[in-house]
Amino acid sequence: MPFTKDPLHPSPEEEKRKHKKKHLVQSPNSYFMDVKCPGCYKITTVFSHAQTVVLCVSCSTVLCQPMGG
Repeated sequence: MPFTKDPLHPSPEEEKRKHKKKHLVQSPNSYFMDVKCPGCYKITTVFSHAQTVVLCVSCSTVLCQPMGG
């Protein structure tokens, strides 16, 4: 009886829906990103799942805030 889905080659959409521990190759869902301040154009590195409000170092503009959950 053949498989209806290939377990060694899942589709990218299917892998995205899975929990991080259930992926074929385990990897975290979080990442670091560079955010450019709209006021002073200074670049700040921010964690994607930041739990606090991140402000610009030079002009104190809010760069990102947690969505909750």
